[in-house]
Amino acid sequence: MVAESIPRHITPPTTSSRSSSVSATLSPSTATAPRSRTPMAPGSPIYDRLEAGRPPPKQSLRFGWRKFAIGASLLLVLVWLFVPKERRHLPKWSSSSGDEVIPPLRRPTQTPAKSPSNGLKHPTSFDEDSDPTKTTYCKKPHSSSEQLVQFGLMIDAGSTGSRIHIYKFNNCGPQPVYEYEVFKQTETTKKSGLSSFAGRPEAAAASLDVLMQEAMRVVPPSLRKCTPVAVRATAGLRLLPGSQSADILAAVTTHLRDNYPFSLPSKDPVTIMDGADEAVFAWITANYLLGSIRADAKPKTPTFAVLDLGGASTQIVFAPVGDAPLHEGEHKYDLDFGGKTRVLYQHSYLGYGLMQARASIHRVVHFMSSLHHDPPVAAHGQDPVISNPCLSRETRRRVELPIDGGAMQNFTMDGGDVGGFEACKKIVDLVLAKDAVCTVRPCAFGGVYQPALSEAFPAHAGRVLLLSYFYDRVAPLMPKPKGDTQLATTVDEIADLAKVVCKGREGWLPRWGAQTALMADLEERPEWCLDLTFMHRLLRNGYEFDGHREVMYGKQIAGTELGWALGAGFKLVGGVDVQCRV
Repeated sequence: MVAESIPRHITPPTTSSRSSSVSATLSPSTATAPRSRTPMAPGSPIYDRLEAGRPPPKQSLRFGWRKFAIGASLLLVLVWLFVPKERRHLPKWSSSSGDEVIPPLRRPTQTPAKSPSNGLKHPTSFDEDSDPTKTTYCKKPHSSSEQLVQFGLMIDAGSTGSRIHIYKFNNCGPQPVYEYEVFKQTETTKKSGLSSFAGRPEAAAASLDVLMQEAMRVVPPSLRKCTPVAVRATAGLRLLPGSQSADILAAVTTHLRDNYPFSLPSKDPVTIMDGADEAVFAWITANYLLGSIRADAKPKTPTFAVLDLGGASTQIVFAPVGDAPLHEGEHKYDLDFGGKTRVLYQHSYLGYGLMQARASIHRVVHFMSSLHHDPPVAAHGQDPVISNPCLSRETRRRVELPIDGGAMQNFTMDGGDVGGFEACKKIVDLVLAKDAVCTVRPCAFGGVYQPALSEAFPAHAGRVLLLSYFYDRVAPLMPKPKGDTQLATTVDEIADLAKVVCKGREGWLPRWGAQTALMADLEERPEWCLDLTFMHRLLRNGYEFDGHREVMYGKQIAGTELGWALGAGFKLVGGVDVQCRV
């Protein structure tokens, strides 16, 4: 065996060897040959001057500055030649392929109505309006048959509460122009919506009094008889059995007519809104407030796809682009608004609102638990406990579920150590029914036809706006934007939020531990994990948005609530059915 010899003494490399080794590690542009320096010999003129405390000869100093000036000049020339210059031309609004390039979205800073050039400051709220009977936009109406100022009252009777939207319009142009809104709502709980008064129609009607009193405060007495009021109930009331919903609608109609001076339209003053109208009106509201479909909008302004998530149903509506035609059917909606006709795709999924989705997911968890384990047995005086991966870890929620024979029973859903996004999303995907029979392809979920968004509404064609519960669950968890930038995230970032929320306090503390109110809300809402997971799967797996697709989310724009109400308000005051009460 030959042992490898290791030298005990290493001779330091010479100057030449060190230089060659270093040069080998540098790129050709940075490697330099070693510079030889001639030592300053004693007795030389420069040495003698320095020893005597005098500066070097002026000739040497002058020569040094000359070299420095030449070098600096060369450096400036090189910088000017090779450093990229700032472009001064105007930004392009279209790409080389002809696709629209969408400029950054900014919140409108003024009321959406177009301002005339008369130098007046237009009120943007009721508090700023010194005389609600007049308008600062013009002196007389466009038509002598119309009044100058027109108010409209739209009551949104949702599944978790009722809200009134008091809109002020003016008739300065051929179509009503929106000025501002006054908004008020009842307490938002499962027991405050009209549907919670099943079997008690008079009590349901009386629950709207707090909203109507606000209308009496805002609408001037001289305009009340010509102010139409309409009530539009959404999917929650539609789910009531038998004649219960019809009884409530009739009681509300009678109550408004007998107790308030406002005008009720002769056709359907109080009714359950069709899902198609709900979706399209929400689309009108958002795109009007964001300036996409107003009369002063630029040609080919991209529109927004609007996705609304309510308690009992969810809606999607967008204006398809490209040459692929829409199949005929109820999903196709021809909209005439602002003097222009548009073809929209819309669908309302009854039973896929957030509250209904929660109930469906809990039922699936209960069913799956019964397959793998014996039926849960309740301890004395307590509910049966079921492990539920769609609740945040170490949290619990009491729910009421149907059992054999249709009877209802209370169960305690327990996040325990099983709560998590990955496990929950598998249950949500079952609820979305992606495998349902699709008779007209392509389908989104539940067997419903929908053109592929990657082709019919790609990212360059327009933005996506999420409303209602989307906003309520996502916005509190996100950093507040600076300036007037619109709230935005991506589809996959919603999944990232869900993963953190589902971890329970272990995930909450590092991210939101300093926000006391938010931490309390997370503790009180164990289903926040479920909600975010459902929202992500609805967008990603249901509608098949790309994970990197940017989505906006909002609640108000320029002080006006987003949703279907303003769109319906335009129809209410702009139709031929507006009549003054005698």
